[in-house]
Amino acid sequence: MPNSYSQIHIHALFAVKHRQYLIEDVWKDKLYAYISGILKNHHHKPIIINGMPDHIHLLFGMRPTHSLSELVQKIKVESTKWINENKYVPGSFSWQNGFGAFSYAKSDLPNIIGYIKNQEDHHRKRSFREEYIELLTRFEIEYDERFLFDSIAQ
Repeated sequence: MPNSYSQIHIHALFAVKHRQYLIEDVWKDKLYAYISGILKNHHHKPIIINGMPDHIHLLFGMRPTHSLSELVQKIKVESTKWINENKYVPGSFSWQNGFGAFSYAKSDLPNIIGYIKNQEDHHRKRSFREEYIELLTRFEIEYDERFLFDSIAQ
């Protein structure tokens, strides 16, 4: 796209189906590297990826060559296939439907990088559910709690 310029920073997060604790320490860094490769292969710029056993956070520079929904779908489909092919979990792995995505200015990146980097400390104080609702509220995104998570006991 000649003469098209952008600076779009996206913080996306999504959970393992039914928020199961399936992402293990022994292979999570390989998963993050694989997802980073997916972003790069689609001409986006990974900044940081981290998470917990039941969800992940991605911060990346997004080029306007895909819709955000298409890109997250590609990440989820390709990473699911990779996890299952490598037999990292017993049975079949899948991500929950949907995702959260929030945009940030370049000046906000140091704070959001720190936030994503310190997920383990952060989740000693707050659950993923509380974290997600707090982000939705802070960004003034309307939501219905009944549909935040796939068929799990609330």
